[in-house]
Amino acid sequence: MYKKFIEYNKINPEIYKMFKKFTFEVIKSGYKNCGSQMIIERLRWETMIVAKNDKFKINNDYAAFYSRRFMMEHPKYNNFFRIRSSVADELKLKDL
Repeated sequence: MYKKFIEYNKINPEIYKMFKKFTFEVIKSGYKNCGSQMIIERLRWETMIVAKNDKFKINNDYAAFYSRRFMMEHPKYNNFFRIRSSVADELKLKDL
């Protein structure tokens, strides 16, 4: 799963940009915590419904990777996403 995510992330850099944008929207709304799956569902909505891209696909398991990446890049929000043990715990920014 780790290697699949790294490859997906490299091919689709716009996905993390959107993930980050939507996460900051939640933070600016005053929330202290959020589920990363909610952000993934918003990504689906924006790409499939708003942008009319019916070919967009994202694995639900990637939510764990994106949430960890966000918290590593923005340590101020280190506990924003509630996380459980996952293969995504191995994520290293140098691999992205």
